[in-house]
Amino acid sequence: MIKTTIISTFALLAPCIIQAQGITYLSNIDQGSTGSVALGSDFWRAAILEVGNNASGYILNSVQLTMADASGKPSDFTVMLYASDGNPSGAFPGNSIGTLNGSLSPVTGGIYTFFPASSITLLPRTEYYLVLTAGTPVANGAYDWSLAGTYSYNPSGGWGVANDHGIIGTYLSSRNGLSWGANQGNLQFAITATPVPEPSPEIVLGLGGILVLGFGRCKAKAV
Repeated sequence: MIKTTIISTFALLAPCIIQAQGITYLSNIDQGSTGSVALGSDFWRAAILEVGNNASGYILNSVQLTMADASGKPSDFTVMLYASDGNPSGAFPGNSIGTLNGSLSPVTGGIYTFFPASSITLLPRTEYYLVLTAGTPVANGAYDWSLAGTYSYNPSGGWGVANDHGIIGTYLSSRNGLSWGANQGNLQFAITATPVPEPSPEIVLGLGGILVLGFGRCKAKAV
């Protein structure tokens, strides 16, 4: 019980003590683009991420997106991170766990960087979804997320880009952000994160002492 509480306490403190700029664990933004997919309020798109094997998880630092020239007059570009819905027959995006801030109107082709609006901790060996949408329907104008020609994201640290039902090079699409289906293609993006360090024995002992002292005081008050 005490050990679990210590680890949970350290996980809560980790975002405050980590100062590193992060490591890019996934990226294909240096590849040439071979096309794009339209984004709008009626065309949501999602990439499936597999988080690496660092036991204490990761702090998400930033996401980079390769965008093509937009069409028409789209607005309210939105980048979010979703957790899985946990469906055993084939997981899809469930609920948003955070929004990323950056350009609200990436209408000119190029690479754009987005940062979490608040700290996001990613669990190890867990699927998440990078979800993009907009406030206007595609018929009124669309943002365009670029596609690479090959399935290669230069993964490291156990990270990866998952596929739908084993089909190499897929992404997800939805008309409303609720029901999702798979499409073939390699969305262009990069993920930078900071591994949460394992607590040292000294920290564990120190936190353990504080917690034991706290429990003792609570017990004394109860008596």
